Amino acid sequence: MGKEKADKITTLQATVIILSFMLAAGLLTLPRVTVEDSKTPDVWISTILAGGIIFLSGWIIVKLSQRFPESTFYQYVQRIIGRAAGKVIGVLLVIYFVCIAGFEIRSVEEVTAFFLLEGTPAWAISAPFMWISLYLCMGGIGTIGRICQIIFPITASIFLLICLLGLNVFELNNLRPVLSEGVMPVFKALKVTTLTFTGTECMLIILCRMEKPKRATRVIGLAIGIAVVFYITAVILCIGAFSVEGVMTRTWPFLDLARSFEVEYLVFERFESLLLSIWIMQIFSTFTIAFYCASLGISQILNRSYSKTLFILLPVIYILSQIPKNLNELFSFGTVIGNMAIILYALLPLPLLLISHWRGVRS
Repeated sequence: MGKEKADKITTLQATVIILSFMLAAGLLTLPRVTVEDSKTPDVWISTILAGGIIFLSGWIIVKLSQRFPESTFYQYVQRIIGRAAGKVIGVLLVIYFVCIAGFEIRSVEEVTAFFLLEGTPAWAISAPFMWISLYLCMGGIGTIGRICQIIFPITASIFLLICLLGLNVFELNNLRPVLSEGVMPVFKALKVTTLTFTGTECMLIILCRMEKPKRATRVIGLAIGIAVVFYITAVILCIGAFSVEGVMTRTWPFLDLARSFEVEYLVFERFESLLLSIWIMQIFSTFTIAFYCASLGISQILNRSYSKTLFILLPVIYILSQIPKNLNELFSFGTVIGNMAIILYALLPLPLLLISHWRGVRS
């Protein structure tokens, strides 16, 4: 009982956990994937609209979880729709989190091997990453919340510095004219932009660990608001620096932005290594949260030890991360994960909320 009581997170920690889950590899690629879909510089409008859609989805998730403030989704879904169907949905949720963890691990391998540690074997990059995450997950969600609280301010500071220095190569004309192609390209980019914002789903698992679950709506509102600012800034600066055509030719546009200027009077003349070091920490946070959510799910669905589940799941995640043969397959894998997110989080919570109201199920 003491450990359960100790494993609680504050409102601030819940906010940075959701924010860390949103801001991972997506920030490095979002400018390219959105521009590829819309072919116009108006994708920053798509980003704002996507933020609104995700907030609505997150609000429904919060309302559902607040009916069961003592239970995780894996536990209360069985009470809403029955044990067998609830376990099936719980397993689908676990698979989703495992896929996210695998995607983040492989993203770290690809980016690190290309920009920082050329020629280093993939396992040598991912092994320390995964074992440190395992150690962190052993401490529970409270420990993860504290580490996110340390990592996020550092990430935000470096991001702000790079954005300010990026203004040196920024051309406002690359963003004009606004809505020159009409509103359809904006809506065309909406799906891929919305997928980048997925992250509120971890509230299904962590709300019951919050000290003040009634503040959950404020948490997702703040987290999504900050994420929207990050993503809009990245999109606008990359298009302003490289133009629409230039962004489409770059695999990691935001990294290229950090490489596009040198500042002689600062300690660092080149910033991509600094950005990568910080962003690897951010991806580490996302991986750890997904790993925790998946392991907790298996332990609660099968009534097994949480710590043993962590050790069993780790090699499974690594094997999954090695399935994509190249970067294109990795990005396709990311799209599949995004489609899973739409099914699980855009279409599932509302019916469950309505059923729980109709049946009068709550804790």
